[in-house]
Amino acid sequence: MANPPHDPIFDQKEGIDRLLEIMRRLRDPETGCPWDIEQDFASIAPYTIEEAYEVADAIERRAWGELEGELGDLLFQVVFYAEMGREAELFDFDRIVRNISNKMIARHPHIFGSESREKTAEQQVRDWEAIKQKERGAAAGTLDGVALGLPALLRAVKLQKRAARVGFDWPDIAPVLDKVTEEARELAEARVRLTQQEVEEEMGDLLFVLANLARHLGVDPEAALRGANRKFERRFKGVERELANEGIAPEEAGLAKLDALWEAEKARERGTDQS
Repeated sequence: MANPPHDPIFDQKEGIDRLLEIMRRLRDPETGCPWDIEQDFASIAPYTIEEAYEVADAIERRAWGELEGELGDLLFQVVFYAEMGREAELFDFDRIVRNISNKMIARHPHIFGSESREKTAEQQVRDWEAIKQKERGAAAGTLDGVALGLPALLRAVKLQKRAARVGFDWPDIAPVLDKVTEEARELAEARVRLTQQEVEEEMGDLLFVLANLARHLGVDPEAALRGANRKFERRFKGVERELANEGIAPEEAGLAKLDALWEAEKARERGTDQS
């Protein structure tokens, strides 16, 4: 049966109300999509994380033609939660919008209130954190509210920043570098005398202090690692291309050949290839 021509979900000029109505129909218990009907908050959460990373990926690649679609996918996640919240009488889309609007006004008194705009970006960040702490309440601990679902490196940095606000931090980068050396040495020793669980713990300590080093250097460790991943992927694909030109499968090349091609690929990227 054809949909009536006046049905608003087919009107491309409609905005968010159209998307909300589409979501309601997808979740309709009698006429909706079986997959959408079966979902709950927990089952959708992994998709939300994935969509957020796809937005970040499009931005990092400067793939502006893709970004619009990725942002739409991320918005749909919010609409999905809003519909499930409405069904459970917990909240709805309007309440989500109202709450975030109120929060942004409350957290920007220098824009929407009587405070002066004559602040540095650093001062604004400190004020933002102070307002958030006030919202959490006086009884809240320094580390309360740092989301468990964050990527581990990002969460490490957030925990360290919170601790630093109350003075628990190294004064400069030198002792951080010393700690990196210490943790690396402990890991090297751990691998020959400790259990696998203890080795994992030592590895975690090293990664945590590396996140701290990144913080002191003003580097986002997640972004740095993503960049390193892209570089590794790019260079290894270059190695595979060279092997293909020689008619050699990667698994047949041997470490010496692979390493030589890797170094040649690095030199080519840097414009210093003398061959």
